[in-house]
Amino acid sequence: MTSDLFDILNTDEQSITDRKDLVVPQNKTKSIKNIKNNKKNEYNATSIEILEGLEPVRMRPGMYIGGTDKKSLHHLFSEVIDNCMDEVVSGHADLIEITIEKDNSVSVSDNGRGIPIDPHPKKPDQTALEVIFTTLHAGGKFNSNSYQTSGGLHGVGISVVNALSEHLEVTVTRDGKTYYQEYSKGIPLSKLVCIGKASKKRGTTIRFVPDKEIFKETTVFDPSVIYEATKSKAYLFAGIKINWKNKSDSIDDSIPKEEIIHFPNGLNDYIEKTYANDEKIINSIFHGKHKNESQYSVEWSIVWLERQSGTIKSFCNTIPTINGGTHENSLKNVLLKGLKKYGDLISYKRSQLLTLDDIVSSTSGILSIFINEPEFQGQTKEKLASQDAYKLVDKIVGDHIDHWLVQSPKDSLRLLEWLTNIAEERIKRKNEREISRKSATKKLRLPGKLSDCSNNSPEGTELFIVEGDSAGGSAKQARNRKNQAILPLRGKILNVANASSQKYNQNQQLSDLVLALGCGSGEYYIEDNLRYEKIIIMTDADVDGAHISALLMTFFFKEMKQLIENKHLYLAVPPLFKLSQGGKVIYAKDEIDREEIIKKQFNNKSKIDVSRFKGLGEMMPAQLKETTMDPEKRELLLIDINMYEDEDNIQAVEELMGNKPEARFNFIQKYANFKNL
Repeated sequence: MTSDLFDILNTDEQSITDRKDLVVPQNKTKSIKNIKNNKKNEYNATSIEILEGLEPVRMRPGMYIGGTDKKSLHHLFSEVIDNCMDEVVSGHADLIEITIEKDNSVSVSDNGRGIPIDPHPKKPDQTALEVIFTTLHAGGKFNSNSYQTSGGLHGVGISVVNALSEHLEVTVTRDGKTYYQEYSKGIPLSKLVCIGKASKKRGTTIRFVPDKEIFKETTVFDPSVIYEATKSKAYLFAGIKINWKNKSDSIDDSIPKEEIIHFPNGLNDYIEKTYANDEKIINSIFHGKHKNESQYSVEWSIVWLERQSGTIKSFCNTIPTINGGTHENSLKNVLLKGLKKYGDLISYKRSQLLTLDDIVSSTSGILSIFINEPEFQGQTKEKLASQDAYKLVDKIVGDHIDHWLVQSPKDSLRLLEWLTNIAEERIKRKNEREISRKSATKKLRLPGKLSDCSNNSPEGTELFIVEGDSAGGSAKQARNRKNQAILPLRGKILNVANASSQKYNQNQQLSDLVLALGCGSGEYYIEDNLRYEKIIIMTDADVDGAHISALLMTFFFKEMKQLIENKHLYLAVPPLFKLSQGGKVIYAKDEIDREEIIKKQFNNKSKIDVSRFKGLGEMMPAQLKETTMDPEKRELLLIDINMYEDEDNIQAVEELMGNKPEARFNFIQKYANFKNL
């Protein structure tokens, strides 16, 4: 789980309404006061708001498409073309037409069966088409008789596109007739009407324009993004033809105005074209395709490149799984197992040195699977969670890798030698770091309050930075002494954003912290000397704790920026409440989590005891270990700054943490969401 640095830096000791240097508009102040002191208002049935139809989508678009930014805008196109591809995959279509119009609308057509236009059995006053376009969780993907393998299984895709479009037109040709209907912001502008006869033609055309009220950053589609997404559909399903037309005013000459996108050999065509100019370890492509009677299929195409920056793209039912998932993890493990097994077969003992990192570093390619009812993490479907996918890829690709390696002994040996050289280089660097670290540990005078771990190597080690000796005492008893170290700090550390260099250099707490980490700071920072793999800020779950976290993150950003960029810095998430009923005990991280747990996890038959932790020092070591320190049960937030440009990062830190109150005032005025105060 990732949290951006500046989301947390916004936390202050006082709420925004209590700030003397912040002027809140009068009408907003009044609403805040009502929220705080509204004792007369009753909470009854009239307080419960019911959102009808597609209102939830327009109110909370982020829940359905991940946000309202440029990436989310293009997700609308993905939802529409995914429906077309479902018709292709199920064997009912073989042609798609995509047009970016001059007015920035996008038109997507297929020659599939056409969306049903007859009255819906459960809503006889509406056609099936209108139900699909205006109702969440309505579609043919829930019925396995209609689609055995499809990408859109939530039944919300096209209705979400409709809800977030300023204007949408749908044209359906089926049963010898053509039908037409218009929508605006999810609401039908007319009834479905027949506009003519069509003796042989069939299919569906959707043209839509994103709503400026929702996508305030931009509503202009990037032709390059849509073109690349379109090409990916063509090579994922060999033989499909896509007519591409770009009528926009885009000045990108690399994007054709018109093209018939067609990859007869599917994934192999893509691999050969994409990596044509790359130096390869071996020229052979590890390719295979398997489809069984139940429509499950796996196809892959893998090459090994001399440059160690491998990329595996994975897809499920033509949906790009950008964050990987079970199928991609399975492929990587299959490759590792296959190479090690072949090494055993030919008595090449060095092959046992190989790890996943060694394999992945030089491996590039594509994995595409089609399965029934895939499970994704989130509506945007960027990570596959289906366990069946892991087993499917493991079995099918596992059989093929064994045969492929045996059939090409010269290529297989060269590949093994190359990859084991990478493994040996990795081991060499690790040993050098361990020797360097041991030497440094002997020479260094480590801080007296540091309770170090016993591991000599930094790999797998963690340093918990806690506030105060009380919390430090609990943490020391709760830790795993082998790989977890504890460093207690006293009170709030120096704010390095507005302190002089002299104050910083004389500050004992920061000196202890730098000494414990062993990597130096500022221009003297050396990544390889970092003594721990993870640095975890573990403060109390209150305003003071948040402030200390902000000060520590400011220090790391200003003095050890590489430590954050290399993903070493984390925030622990300790609980704020303990809930118990009988023998049942559950911990809640905040008030919202507490109420949700009470509602879903406990019954109303007996009293629920709710206790609030004043701080980490108040928690028993066993509780602290169970909730916050055990890697198997805890939650960590990765502190990341890569989503912003460096200049924006520096400006935000200076404005929020610097010594100019007016800069903080301006920053809050610019970015604070006053509606939710």
